[in-house]
Amino acid sequence: MHPKTIGLIAHTGKPGVAELVNAVAEEFGRHLMSVLLEKETAALAGQRSDLTIPQLGAKADLLVVLGGDGTILNVTGQLGETIKPIFGINVGSLGFLTCSSSPAYREAVEGIAKGKITFSDRTLLEVTIKDSRQSPMIALNDAVFSRGELSRLIRLRARVNGEPLTEFNADGLIVATPTGSTAYSLSAGGPILAPESGVLVITPICPHVLTNRSLIVADSSLIEIEASDRDYAVYLSVDGREPLRLEMGAVVAIRKAKTTLQLAAMPDMSFFSVVRQKLKWSGSNV
Repeated sequence: MHPKTIGLIAHTGKPGVAELVNAVAEEFGRHLMSVLLEKETAALAGQRSDLTIPQLGAKADLLVVLGGDGTILNVTGQLGETIKPIFGINVGSLGFLTCSSSPAYREAVEGIAKGKITFSDRTLLEVTIKDSRQSPMIALNDAVFSRGELSRLIRLRARVNGEPLTEFNADGLIVATPTGSTAYSLSAGGPILAPESGVLVITPICPHVLTNRSLIVADSSLIEIEASDRDYAVYLSVDGREPLRLEMGAVVAIRKAKTTLQLAAMPDMSFFSVVRQKLKWSGSNV
């Protein structure tokens, strides 16, 4: 890929990010590439732009995101149908989704300019609350059902392709993509899935029944989760965004979205190398 127009988006709350925005934009300029800035990013860097994230997605060939994994999730959620390839430069430690550190921004820009970066197609979820006015939501990581602030179990009735699965009595439930399998689902005891595995994972959070375990299903499946507790509301959060309250009987349909996200990586970086580094897998001395 040889992008001509770069869309630059930064986490404006990160220290030192204003200087990084200007340095990255200048470096792209050295390679004769056009750079468009998201409006809040531009304001932070002392520049001017009126472009929102969806507008930037419509105009740019590649989005370069300065921040962390949460910033990439936020950008993906706002893009809607204008999903564009994303290259993440981490302001801090290396994340699962970002592929370069901020001190190495020159090498990252050179790799983009010379077409050396690689891409993996990441499954997205389409999350729909049936019979509601809420628009379908797009998730790169997961849809999480939780109890809110109450210290009690909730009940969630699950179906896969119309067939009853079980009623989970748990602190919550996670439906995750392979990308999201290394996030909350992993913390809840779920498996690590390779990005190209073609599956989704359903992981209960602290289930009351010990036989309730993570379940892997094909990514062509329709997963339906129903809030079945009469006394307490359930909350739905998509990729960590503001939770939505679900009343008793509300049904959430989760399926693979029609579009995918092309997530960039440096040529010497693989999914498994990131897993080894983040999880500190170094083998055994036994």
